[in-house]
Amino acid sequence: MRVVFMGTPEFSVSVLDALVDAGHEIVAVYSQPPRPAGRGKKDRPSPVQARAEALGLPVRHPVSLKGEVEHAEFAAFEADIAVVVAYGLILPQVILDAPKHGCLNIHASLLPRWRGAAPIHRAIMAGDAQTGVCIMQMDAGLDTGPVLLRETLDIGAEETTGQLHDRLSQMGSALIVRAVADYATLLPQKQSEVGVTYAAKIDKAEARVDWAKSAVDVDRLIRGLSPFPGAWCEVAGERVKLLGSRLADGKGAAGQVLFGFTIACGTGAVEITVAQRAGKRAMPADQALLGLDLGLSLG
Repeated sequence: MRVVFMGTPEFSVSVLDALVDAGHEIVAVYSQPPRPAGRGKKDRPSPVQARAEALGLPVRHPVSLKGEVEHAEFAAFEADIAVVVAYGLILPQVILDAPKHGCLNIHASLLPRWRGAAPIHRAIMAGDAQTGVCIMQMDAGLDTGPVLLRETLDIGAEETTGQLHDRLSQMGSALIVRAVADYATLLPQKQSEVGVTYAAKIDKAEARVDWAKSAVDVDRLIRGLSPFPGAWCEVAGERVKLLGSRLADGKGAAGQVLFGFTIACGTGAVEITVAQRAGKRAMPADQALLGLDLGLSLG
């Protein structure tokens, strides 16, 4: 098929590669505009733009798709289908209608659960036992379109958002190749009105650990916000990111250091397994916190 691909972050790169490997003609790649990044704050292309350019594919990165010029240029590609995965811009109805077979979206949740911006984070933070990928026919709503294919996987007891992200990206890549190949034979299934939840964008204000909460909640927060934006606490007056954890035995006052890197919570305790100090890389907690006086409790 003639495919317009629309995506921006690392999650989308393997999907683009899978469509290319499957032999589809990628007539255009749409991605978010380059953003200032790094110490020099120079404009850096998105992971999708960088990969598309390496593949020799034409790239567009408009700041909006609302203008008539953008509508005309998109229609001129005469695409059979558009594949959208974590693109970051709302698609007007005229864009949704332009490809012969419409626009397909890869969504990293079991719709209608976790519609919205941060489905992977929210699934872990809520303690979901399972998640998955849905291939959805896009409509004007927020992740409300009919589902063509879905696949489920179990969330590991110590899995982080970063780890789950990578598994779901590979799953989505394989599933979209199936969806595009079998499009004519797939039967869209309307989403249930029962069990709708929304995965709100992660707010950095959520990231500070509240040790008064249960160990279960603290553990889910740490794993759900790893690697970005990273749950954090204060250790000896220094802000430290906590990027890996597991439930542990022990009890004490909230925030009390019980032994090693095991911290008491409102109920129960968690063991910190991965941490990151300012200006350092993430590493096992016993290395990251070496020489740092944990004292009697964490803030």
